[in-house]
Amino acid sequence: MKQGLQLRTSQHLALTPQLQQSIRLLQLSTLELHQELEQMLHDNPLLERLDDPMDIAVRLLPDGALTQSQTDFVGTQTPSSESNSSNASSDEKNSDESNSDQSDYGDAQGDESSIWGEANRGNNSQDGDDEGRQQLEVLDQSLREYLLDQANLTARTDRDAALLCLLIEALNENGYLDESLEQILAELPPELNIELDDLSFALKLLQSLEPAGVGARNASECLAIQIKRLPHIPLVTRRLALTIVNDYLTLFAQRDFNKIKKALDCDDQDLREAQDVIRQCQPHPGKGFSKDRVDFVAPDVIVIKTRQGWEVQLNQDVMPKLQVNSLYANLLKQHKSAASLHTQLQEARWLIKNMRQRFDTILRVSQAIVERQKNFFTHGAVAMRPLVLREIADTLGLHESTISRVTTQKYMLTPHGMFELKYFFGSHVATEAGGEASSTAIRALIKQLIGAENQTNPLSDSKIANMLGEQGMVIARRTVAKYREALKIPPVNLRKTL
Repeated sequence: MKQGLQLRTSQHLALTPQLQQSIRLLQLSTLELHQELEQMLHDNPLLERLDDPMDIAVRLLPDGALTQSQTDFVGTQTPSSESNSSNASSDEKNSDESNSDQSDYGDAQGDESSIWGEANRGNNSQDGDDEGRQQLEVLDQSLREYLLDQANLTARTDRDAALLCLLIEALNENGYLDESLEQILAELPPELNIELDDLSFALKLLQSLEPAGVGARNASECLAIQIKRLPHIPLVTRRLALTIVNDYLTLFAQRDFNKIKKALDCDDQDLREAQDVIRQCQPHPGKGFSKDRVDFVAPDVIVIKTRQGWEVQLNQDVMPKLQVNSLYANLLKQHKSAASLHTQLQEARWLIKNMRQRFDTILRVSQAIVERQKNFFTHGAVAMRPLVLREIADTLGLHESTISRVTTQKYMLTPHGMFELKYFFGSHVATEAGGEASSTAIRALIKQLIGAENQTNPLSDSKIANMLGEQGMVIARRTVAKYREALKIPPVNLRKTL
């Protein structure tokens, strides 16, 4: 085979480091963004952060004014200014690179009054009251610590206190004793001379502590302990409730009231009173002491009602305020030999630009969502309209993957609550009139229908499907069941009451 040389021209898309960083920052959540930023601040000495992550208010300078050090500031900018800067050619970026500090400072200076004015108002409001201050979360006492405090006051001897602490350590997070007393006794050293009666006495002490029901071996015992300690319960009703939880708890959980009435020879009124007593009990007494903490989500955008309509604003509290260190920047202007610092300076400018672009993109996407879901903000979830990523992508001139990154783990605070941006996108269901209904709106309707149902004769999935069909929504019974399960609503037999 004869060898030769050929010259071909082709085009291909190359992801520059700046573009890769922009994509990565766009898909990060607020928490992940701040974690990534902390690492960048640690690695790049030319990058500084003006705001304290532990404080809402922006840290003010001693003289109360901005200086040359506040260059490359990440502040609030309009989408139009960012779009203009993003459309600039690469040649213009390279030519203006030496003067980027001055130009960025000029952009930030226009927002000086609004940004620093908000900080001043925040500090002034703190002088009058404590509503503007962030309160540190008070650590709740664990179930183990709560029981040990009571054990020190309940046990009469050191031996009883030691056995009581042993049983407390064996409890699970719900307050149940998973191991039997025989198993616990077998694990103890024989030289301690502990008998089963000693552990039984310690268990009685444990079950006398608060919260009621702690130390139970099963749900029946847990409920029985609580029923015995409930005050102002008629003796007949208390006995009936104890019999149900001890012998017929499975039938009670399945709402099979006819079998219970037949087995106990009682009427609806007696069973209803016993049911009210059982409902006062907590099947998981250790639930209030769970170590799981609620994950608080900070919204990326906030939707408010104005005279002109619904307006979307960026949440300034989650926007990091960044700048290029003026000391290092001035040294680089005087000494051109530090190549590594020049690289870090360029990386700092890239990061600041990509941060601005990230928040501007989130704002643009949020505005497009609010524009198409106006009925949701006015009337609630029942007015949600079908929406897909492609519709927003075509409107903004972006790719669907970009819209997907923006709407993932980004949250919007609305008058109806906090929602992830993906919540506003959903599939559609055809209507008899030839239109489309959002699956989110259908789920809201199902929730409304079940909430207004007669609990003695709850609605079945087939009945709900027929009721939706009367409103012009063509939906199958199995689809209703799928939406009901997604809403964590139990089936019809578990919703039935006396």
